[in-house]
Amino acid sequence: MREIQHRAHLCATVPHGQLARVEPGGPGTGAAWAAIVGDRRPARRQCSSRRPETEQQVTPNAEETTPDGYGRKPVTELRTAAGPAGGSPHHELCAEELPPDLNQAILEATKQVAAILKRHEHDFALAGSVAVYAHGGTGNLQHDADFCIRPEDAEAVAATLEQAGLTVYAPPEDWLLKAKCLGQDIDLIFELAHQPVTAELLGRAVELPVDSVRMPVLAPTDLMRALLAAFSEHHCDFGAVLPIARQLREMVDWEAVRGECGDAPMPAAFLYLLERLEVIAPRGGDR
Repeated sequence: MREIQHRAHLCATVPHGQLARVEPGGPGTGAAWAAIVGDRRPARRQCSSRRPETEQQVTPNAEETTPDGYGRKPVTELRTAAGPAGGSPHHELCAEELPPDLNQAILEATKQVAAILKRHEHDFALAGSVAVYAHGGTGNLQHDADFCIRPEDAEAVAATLEQAGLTVYAPPEDWLLKAKCLGQDIDLIFELAHQPVTAELLGRAVELPVDSVRMPVLAPTDLMRALLAAFSEHHCDFGAVLPIARQLREMVDWEAVRGECGDAPMPAAFLYLLERLEVIAPRGGDR
């Protein structure tokens, strides 16, 4: 009888516009639970949370649950570059073997690609944010790793990477190839800042360790020249290049950068900003 009275208390209706209160032990225990009653329907029907018996859980088809949705293996299952000579791997990298953060993942992919190119004696130089890191910059890397290669070497480099198990493809842009290594994007650039990559540019590269693997890295002056030459009316992010200029300012030949880029409006504006911030000396002056 007490149970029936208790249920009747829970489902009792109240006058329109007032709050319905539920005593401890009923639905909503542990939190304040109130609602504006809009009609005279029993509260039990209003608050029912039972699912219709006709509902069924849909189990995905095993054929539709491939990692990329198209039946292909994930890019992280690439063969390692540390295998025997000739590109034959000794095992495949699993997801559990990947580094824990994006910066380290980019560094690992950089080392793998560099090891492949070095083993097959291709001419190249590291560029981009990983090159800045190699010169002593911060480890806050961007979304990919960049390698400079000569245009005439592009097909041979692509074939070498494919033999090592990497996916290489041609994007719409006609100045680079793209590859995937350990799930990371790799740019194989053969035209830097609207100029073809030359043997002279690669010859000025400095061999530096990148997370324990030594490889040729673009010289700081060439890095800065390429960054400034890429400025345009549609791409003029001074905020991204300013920290790099601060980090490399003692290594860059700024007069050489001015001589090649300083007449264009956007690079000239950036150089003026560096002067005003006292990152570099004014033209012909001393800091």
